[in-house]
Amino acid sequence: MLILFETSLGVTLFKIKDGKLEDPDLHKEFASPDSASSVLKLKAIHKFNSTTEALEDITQLQDGKLSKSMKKFLQDNVADDKKSQNLAVMDPKLASTIAQKLNINVVSDSTTVDLFRGVRQQLPHLLNGIEQHDMDTMSLGLSHSLSRFKLRFSPDKVDVMVIQAIALLDDLDKELNIYAMRVKEWYGWHFPEMAKIISDNIAYAKIIKLAGFRTNIPSTDLSSLLPEDLEQAIKVAANISMGTEISDTDIEHILSLSEQVISIAAYRQELYDYLRNRMNAIAPNLTALVGELVGARLISHAGSLTTLAKYPASTVQILGAEKALFRALKTKHDTPKYGLIYHASLVGSAPQKLKGKMARMVATKTSLSSRLDALADAETKADMDSASIGIEQRASLESRLRALERSIGIQRTRNESDVGSKKQNKFDYDASNGNGTATYNSNTDNLLPTQPAQPSNGAQGADGLSDKERRKAEKKAAKAARKSEVGDAGEDSAAPSKKRSRDDDEDVDADSPKKESKEEKKARKEAKRAKKAAKE
Repeated sequence: MLILFETSLGVTLFKIKDGKLEDPDLHKEFASPDSASSVLKLKAIHKFNSTTEALEDITQLQDGKLSKSMKKFLQDNVADDKKSQNLAVMDPKLASTIAQKLNINVVSDSTTVDLFRGVRQQLPHLLNGIEQHDMDTMSLGLSHSLSRFKLRFSPDKVDVMVIQAIALLDDLDKELNIYAMRVKEWYGWHFPEMAKIISDNIAYAKIIKLAGFRTNIPSTDLSSLLPEDLEQAIKVAANISMGTEISDTDIEHILSLSEQVISIAAYRQELYDYLRNRMNAIAPNLTALVGELVGARLISHAGSLTTLAKYPASTVQILGAEKALFRALKTKHDTPKYGLIYHASLVGSAPQKLKGKMARMVATKTSLSSRLDALADAETKADMDSASIGIEQRASLESRLRALERSIGIQRTRNESDVGSKKQNKFDYDASNGNGTATYNSNTDNLLPTQPAQPSNGAQGADGLSDKERRKAEKKAAKAARKSEVGDAGEDSAAPSKKRSRDDDEDVDADSPKKESKEEKKARKEAKRAKKAAKE
């Protein structure tokens, strides 16, 4: 069996004794240089002629590919050797490539781990005439060259440019707002009415740069900056302004600050165009779905497009709302429904009831689009139809949003129709009375249920008794019934019967208003006498 081993000096081929690979004590053979030399013999070596050649070959070997020189080396020493049956390779990806292209039996599994560990340990002694110091120096130089090459041609380099661009864009927006606010406050002392007429910060700064003092505005042509109605309004306001007068030094500093605002705004537009082109190049589907600004912020928050592609849709949905999420979990409140994805036009245009549902659907499509952009090659992204999937997903989400809005509207209309469905029956005539004349149909009338009239206190009922007489008769009948029950129950129930009769007597006395009024008069008189006695 032959062993393929990559070093900083070159690619080597070692031959191991038959049967040693299956030996469970193989690692003991590499305890000393002499025992390792007895097991392994150097058969061939492919030396690197320069650092550039070493860098190219090692890079292709790490990617699982074979260079032309490596392919020729293996064909000359392995494929044409009829005695060598197997080739041990450390990298499984490289092993599959060699097996497919050169038709060689390759072994790359756990049985070769101890073998490669022993070769690495005793490598300077297995390579005759090579010192350990020289091997370390060559390994260090090749490692530096390989690191510089990877940093120079890193696929994440474009992601870094997008991250820096969106961060700078946010900083420019903050600075632009601060400078524009300072210009308005400063020039507002001279012309306060102008801030109410001109709301655009850039147009405000350009007017100051073009006119200077307030007195120059009526004679200045502002047609290139403002429409005709605003131009006329600002000129009229300049003639009747109540602002204070400022000196030439003051207007110089205000003009300098206005130029800064204009230049920052121009650079911000250039940076936005650069960011849009970059996003269309590296993430066309993500840009078509959520826009370049939201897509760039998602990539910046995740760290790279590859990292964003690894996130599930639930994480993408609340990406940027981590503080609110952990605060909600800590206080046991509702978790947030959206983070940075809230600024997408699909979520922002949805009604308040549907924002959470729309954010969930947009996050799902965003996760799929980011994975497609991260795993696609450069040729696929450069195609004109590279953003077709993102455009289709956006169209499907827009149609879904319209359907949800329509369903809410239909539901609301149904509720209103159900409420107003109970209407009065239509008035019509019934002309089927035989003589041909139209008569009123009383069956269509809605009538309230009639209640029997209650007789008043003085009126008599159906039995010829008034209410007062009827109540007295009922009480007498109840009293007689209780007396009969007491007689049947015996002496034990006599006391309760007396109490009941006394209560009944009190009820009967309570019905007479004359007795109650006399007792109340006596009580009032006694109360007056007690007060007089207390005063005396």
